[in-house]
Amino acid sequence: MQELDDYIDKVKNLPTAPKILPELLALLEAEDVDSERVVRLIAVDPALTANVLRLCNSAMLAGASPVGDLQEAVTRLGFKQIFQIVAATVGSQALNPAQTGYGINRGELWKHSVTSAVAAQLLAQRSGENQTAVFTATLLHDIGKIVLTEAVEQVYAKLLEDVKDEQTTLLDAEKRLLGVQHAEVGGRLLARWKFPASIVSAVWHHHHPAAAQPHEKLAAHVYLGNMVAYFIGHGYGHQAFAMSGRVEALDLTGIDAATLPHLMIETLEQLKTVEKLFNVT
Repeated sequence: MQELDDYIDKVKNLPTAPKILPELLALLEAEDVDSERVVRLIAVDPALTANVLRLCNSAMLAGASPVGDLQEAVTRLGFKQIFQIVAATVGSQALNPAQTGYGINRGELWKHSVTSAVAAQLLAQRSGENQTAVFTATLLHDIGKIVLTEAVEQVYAKLLEDVKDEQTTLLDAEKRLLGVQHAEVGGRLLARWKFPASIVSAVWHHHHPAAAQPHEKLAAHVYLGNMVAYFIGHGYGHQAFAMSGRVEALDLTGIDAATLPHLMIETLEQLKTVEKLFNVT
């Protein structure tokens, strides 16, 4: 654990902890959601408030009349959709910059993360898993890469050599050269940011969902969302960094492999709306 903390503590430009997301998630778990508390949490950040209202009044979401304030936005769109807008807005701030150590250009990590989250949420609609938790965990599944990018850049040549010559995965190469993996660093970062244990575990084990007990089903959704994003061409960085397939992810979600092509098509269709709404290019 100390080694994970050491990497996190060394980062000079670590994004500000998105304190609002864990608090909003806690409200979502309440039986009776207090919309005033939701509004108060978001309103603390004027820039976030302005962006939420802008998105609510976009051509994709706007009703007959524009939304004038946060209370009206929550009432009109519902807490869950407002949460996703807030999560995507906060996530873009952390995930949009380039991560040169991984060969990730500006915007690529953000686009991949959104694509993965959309695919995983569509999967959750089929399986009955908590869609908000699935969306959030999948959106943030690669957050550990913003911590490790500088360290990876220092061993970049060796990392490529390991992946190519040893036929190993990116995770194995990270562990061998750095002593840690981006997934566990991401999980530790979210734990420090006070995210729920279920989301921490799902991010930590998203490449090995069966190890995320008792949250293995959530982790499996993250894993499959991540894979679907790659399958439809919304990956990033060096294609040599292949991921190993894990059949148990299908078993954990109760999804048949024959469903995946349909999920890919649905994801691409849903992304048309998301790309217009969040300017994902």
